[in-house]
Amino acid sequence: MNRDGYSAPSGQSNPHRPSAATGTMWYQCADCGSRVSINKGEHIRCKECGHRVLYKERTKR
Repeated sequence: MNRDGYSAPSGQSNPHRPSAATGTMWYQCADCGSRVSINKGEHIRCKECGHRVLYKERTKR
């Protein structure tokens, strides 16, 4: 491969992907079905019923 055609990555995030700077992810409780937001480092537990099984929401493409 020719080095002249190479360009280093810019370090900017992909504009089509949401930024993970906040660290908040959305999950759905397996027991009560409520939508739960969990920040990075937070315990995996439903805020409504206390259940520990949460399903990650699918991306909307």
